[in-house]
Amino acid sequence: MDLLNFGQDNIMRIEEDIKLDYSDVLLKPKRSTLTSRKDVILERTFSFYHSKKSWCGIPIMTANMASCGTFEMAKVLAPHKIITTFHKYYTLEDYKLFFQDFHNPDYVAYTLGIRDQDFQQLQEMIDNNLIRHFSFICLDVPNGYLERFLHFVREVRRLCPEHIIVAGNVVSNEMTEEIILNGADIVKVGIGPGSACTTRRMTGVGYPQLSAVIECADAAHGLSNDQGYGLIIADGGLNNPGDISKALGGGADFAMSGSQFSGYEQSGGQTVEKNGKLYKEYFGSSSNKAMKEFYGNKDTHRASEGRYILIPHKGDIEDFLQDLFGSLRSTATYIGAKKIKEFPKRATFVRVNRQLNTIYETFEVGDS
Repeated sequence: MDLLNFGQDNIMRIEEDIKLDYSDVLLKPKRSTLTSRKDVILERTFSFYHSKKSWCGIPIMTANMASCGTFEMAKVLAPHKIITTFHKYYTLEDYKLFFQDFHNPDYVAYTLGIRDQDFQQLQEMIDNNLIRHFSFICLDVPNGYLERFLHFVREVRRLCPEHIIVAGNVVSNEMTEEIILNGADIVKVGIGPGSACTTRRMTGVGYPQLSAVIECADAAHGLSNDQGYGLIIADGGLNNPGDISKALGGGADFAMSGSQFSGYEQSGGQTVEKNGKLYKEYFGSSSNKAMKEFYGNKDTHRASEGRYILIPHKGDIEDFLQDLFGSLRSTATYIGAKKIKEFPKRATFVRVNRQLNTIYETFEVGDS
């Protein structure tokens, strides 16, 4: 790290170490003793630093976005042991209706922010005995570095001592440790990597996602007790199944994606017909679209940090899930891993020249 001194109280720091995104690397193939992809074990079992619960499933989660964190998505993903992280905009009455015929707490997460209204609803969920339908509670803010955020992490832990608490987002090792020590079991890692996020462009703030995952995983896994370890979620920037493999290879315990679970019949957002083709809405939680639709207006002191785009309608998500599971198994056979748990041990990353690949045809209509 270089320090450039522009005066006694003005020191600018430049970190010269190379930091990497998923597109900067490939996984190097290695000798494998596997005879078939079907032998690869995709499920993982976790115990946690604070919660006494244990969890078993495929360590993939939808982002807590309106375009993918939906009731309809949970009904499809839960049988596959994938977690749906619900968006923040469902009401108490919505949950009462949904849980009349859904009873699979290990694969759904309740999401809240740090507004007074968020905590009021959490208390109502507790009072109405609805929070028991969730194993996970996700405390989600764009900036996990706020001192008051740690206060809310502690408060959620006090109110829900038995739950698995997810909190974020951050991108550095010291804050990963701080959030876990203040009550979280899992830290969400990622600032600005998502395809619907414009935080890096609007604020100049962020961190290359693969390096953030590697560094934060190292910090989280260094915290352990008799129950379990601190864990992390690689949140955002996962444009394709190969990126999920890279995130898991970098040490992420879970991978969270919005774009890969959006655009389907079970996804949120309106279906739009344009030029004879069907599209689905996809937008960031900090976009003008989200703020106006779910909060009624955008505060004058805030800037939009999210995009609104249309993506081609992808049909039923079941077809994607087959491709996703097949891709993870294929990665395992290439790197010689018999189970997802072995990805970090078997992963060797090779730096490459970055190539910008268009994964999906998108029609951008602006941030409305």
